[in-house]
Amino acid sequence: MSQPLGEFKHSEALTLGVELELQLVSKRDFDLTRAATDLIDSLKYDERYGEIKLEITESMIEISTLPQSTVDGIASDLAGLRETLRTHCARHNIAVCGGGTHPFHRWPERRICPGERFDNLYQRYGYLAKQFTVFGQHVHVGCTSADDAIWLTQALGVYVPAFIALSAASPFVDGVDTFFQSARLNAVSAFPLSGQCPPLANWAEFVRHFSFLQSCGIASGIKDLYWDVRPKPEFGTVEIRVCDTPLTIEQASSLAALAQSLSRWLLRTRPELHTGLQAHVARYNKFQACRYGMAAMISDPVALCQRPLRESLLELLETLSEDARELGCGHWLKALLPIVNADAGDASWLRARHNLHHNLNDVVRETTERLMAPTSNKSWEHS
Repeated sequence: MSQPLGEFKHSEALTLGVELELQLVSKRDFDLTRAATDLIDSLKYDERYGEIKLEITESMIEISTLPQSTVDGIASDLAGLRETLRTHCARHNIAVCGGGTHPFHRWPERRICPGERFDNLYQRYGYLAKQFTVFGQHVHVGCTSADDAIWLTQALGVYVPAFIALSAASPFVDGVDTFFQSARLNAVSAFPLSGQCPPLANWAEFVRHFSFLQSCGIASGIKDLYWDVRPKPEFGTVEIRVCDTPLTIEQASSLAALAQSLSRWLLRTRPELHTGLQAHVARYNKFQACRYGMAAMISDPVALCQRPLRESLLELLETLSEDARELGCGHWLKALLPIVNADAGDASWLRARHNLHHNLNDVVRETTERLMAPTSNKSWEHS
């Protein structure tokens, strides 16, 4: 049954929300475990930091912050959610970690979570629903108008490779090194409504486009749009959906800083959009970022050339520094520089641990320790 799109809810400009999909693993062998329903049912938590809820399979949960005006607020909420999970997971003898994929789980062993929506997804997409046991970070950016949201959705699409490369944390699938920095997005690409938002001039055009998809039976609700960046009218936000779940909440906060400062700069400067031309290179550039990370070569359809992603990212971070300072998130944005300069991202860390241990069980064990490690330098307390 089709769901009405509804009005675009008012939201304060550049407010933030972060969602993280997390892995539930057994402390015995660090494989994924079917513990989500039991964990959620036993939670004694007042939602002071946001929500902890089920995702599509019993081996994953999603945490989501409250709406915040600053990245420091996002980091504080994520820390509170992490401490809540630490307490409750210990009671169930399970561990939690980040990363875009579990390195060695077998998808046929996954169990779909109870609930009408999850059951409908399983009936509609079959085995793809179980293979969708992959883990991402979604960043919501508040917009004051529906037209701004559609414009920002288009504008952010150009920077999808940057978010992919900076967050890449899924080099292993089915126990093997895929040679990808982010293999997670290959699972997302299997869905029929994945990819980028088509060129749309304003909210009215989006409404007509969405009504067309509903009339053709292609989409019933906004959640059927697995776009890289999509408007979220019930929240009054634009949602960036291409990031792997990082291995730390600090990295998740830095990615939120990039989203906030980039959105401020885009809305402030209003660069000319070449959505028609960008549509021709979007899939190629996305593949480059997933496969090669910082070593990607990104095609520019306006200048008719390729550029190293690393080079353009360094320029972008410099360009955004003043906006980040104005937003109070400059320290978070600077934390991304080692990833760009020294390939010090999560995919490299995971491969390094595998080279040390020569087994993926110990890699996942250390990944759980990395997520849950107490923050020694709480950046949000020193802004």
